[in-house]
Amino acid sequence: MQPGNLRKFGRVDLWVTPFAFGTAPLGNIFAEIDEATSDAMFQHAWDAGVRFYDTAPMYGHGLSELRTGQSLRWKRRGDYVLSSKVGRRLHPARRESIDFAPWVNAAPFTMEFDYSYDGTMRSFEDSLQRLALERLDIVFIHDIDVFTRGKDQPEVFRHAMDGCYRALARLRDEKVVTAIGVGVNEWQVCHEALKQRDFDCFLLAGRYTLLEQEALDAFLPLCEERGAAVLVGGGFNSGILATGAKPGAKYNYAPAPAAIMDKVSKIEAVCAEFNVPLPAAALQFVVAHPAVPSFCAGTRTVAQLDQNLAWFSHPIPAEFWAALKSRGLLREDAPVPV
Repeated sequence: MQPGNLRKFGRVDLWVTPFAFGTAPLGNIFAEIDEATSDAMFQHAWDAGVRFYDTAPMYGHGLSELRTGQSLRWKRRGDYVLSSKVGRRLHPARRESIDFAPWVNAAPFTMEFDYSYDGTMRSFEDSLQRLALERLDIVFIHDIDVFTRGKDQPEVFRHAMDGCYRALARLRDEKVVTAIGVGVNEWQVCHEALKQRDFDCFLLAGRYTLLEQEALDAFLPLCEERGAAVLVGGGFNSGILATGAKPGAKYNYAPAPAAIMDKVSKIEAVCAEFNVPLPAAALQFVVAHPAVPSFCAGTRTVAQLDQNLAWFSHPIPAEFWAALKSRGLLREDAPVPV
């Protein structure tokens, strides 16, 4: 599959490449990336045909948005789709007073959660200022899940549905943005949001992968019914589907448990049988679902970006997917690439 083949983004009038460029690493998560490397990855992705870019105020305390705008500024605005997020407000502060972790040498802003109507409108305007671009195509409500908010999640979710959603729905009605959605780490939160409000799309990280397909039970069918698009991130389950079941492999940002290591080892055996790289299968699997027009991947170097693009277009025979299903390693009802 080539990144240049455009797909319709659910029910809205947007067309996206099935490979989207995620910019969280460009916020200097865990380690610093210099400006030249950041821009080189943007230009390389562009030259490879990628036309969908995702950012957020959270990534590097605004640094990712600043870099995204800088690298896309002189591209024709109608030639790409750009998404960002609301739910956090940034405030200028002295660098020495800011706890940047897990970001390194990020932009000099503190962050606070703000899911109010007014805070959402302000966050949206601030993002446009940092990007120095005239519009966003897609805006997600960010991190209203249990993973991020813990015991406060029910109240945070309610506040976001009352505040953020009203603001984004107004921006959509006024045609300032084309699509509005929710970006979280749990399909259950997406499912509940879609049941309660009229969302166009979701950014789901790590919960629809070669290892996990519980989203097929209720959430993805409802997306198909409503015409809601799902941008999938975290397709490697934070590492193990890229590295394989080797010592120290990560699953959901922690050492992979024995059951996960065992399942991945069995998937790797099928990969070896059909000469399919495990990461290629992981990337291509997610975009086979009709509700998933695109997969979002972040990289730290041009070489990593090239590798992801190569995996995304690696030929995989239909017999490979059939073997995974026949051996109980993939759900029978999971759509697979044709």
